[in-house]
Amino acid sequence: MGIEPQFQKVEEKLFQNRYLVDSGQPHIKVMPHDKPSKNLLAMTHLCPAGCYSQAENGQVELTADGCLECGTCRILCEPAGEITWEYPRGGYGILFKFG
Repeated sequence: MGIEPQFQKVEEKLFQNRYLVDSGQPHIKVMPHDKPSKNLLAMTHLCPAGCYSQAENGQVELTADGCLECGTCRILCEPAGEITWEYPRGGYGILFKFG
């Protein structure tokens, strides 16, 4: 009789991380736009923490709470000036739980 592996969903693994929100000072900001670019729109699917979403009016919005600070959006959107990205202030942001 073999032991079956136990798999967790991504959401369950993300729930194990702790995130300290820096109220009023998000470390990522989406710049104002009339129509989102392909890259900015792609972030609604590519962000592993699901921080980006598209509003009913077509604008891409960001909720930085829970950001994994992986840099995906920074690589894809910052060079074009679509976002500004900085590391969170000391003591704020993601704290990964290992194990």
